[in-house]
Amino acid sequence: MFENSIILLDWIGIVVFTITGALVASRNQMDVIGFILLGTVTGIGGGTIRDLILDAHPVLWLDRPQYLVVCVAVSIGVFFTAHLVTSRYRLILWLDALGLALFATAGAEKAASLGEAPIVAITMGVITACFGGIIRDVLGKEDSIIFSHEIYVTAAVVSAASYISFSALGLSRELAVGLALAAGFGLRAGALAFGWSLPRYKPRAPDT
Repeated sequence: MFENSIILLDWIGIVVFTITGALVASRNQMDVIGFILLGTVTGIGGGTIRDLILDAHPVLWLDRPQYLVVCVAVSIGVFFTAHLVTSRYRLILWLDALGLALFATAGAEKAASLGEAPIVAITMGVITACFGGIIRDVLGKEDSIIFSHEIYVTAAVVSAASYISFSALGLSRELAVGLALAAGFGLRAGALAFGWSLPRYKPRAPDT
């Protein structure tokens, strides 16, 4: 049951992030193979890096090749429907916010299930949530979303840390996941809607 819950979060996150990768391909007017490339690396990139670091065997898409099939199918679907979306960049941001919360929670949950320390589990959640988007932005020649002025990586930290904290408090798995998703997505949604951000570093003259 516990393993199935991780798989479900992976499934939803993969579909959502694949869509964002394919939409970036549409913004770059790529061919269908480009859509598949960007969609697939975005959908499974973060989870792949997580599993490699955790030495989890096998890596998620080697164990379930259907992940690749879905990435390809979703990417092709976006190739034929992306023109229906008026503001593709805005949609990318909101889908990315959902995928961020899903993958941060799933990554932390998987690491915790393997017996990793809480700080490691939180780190794996952040890696799972952020690295697929980083690869997408690099290949799509987009300004990386992690450098956006609004809160981004912090939202992934909040999702991952919330799941680990709620689990440690003895909450049920379903409630811990639900609260973690709500916390991460809510924070990122607020950042998108209201421009929330943390204080930023400002250059200043060195002390003399």
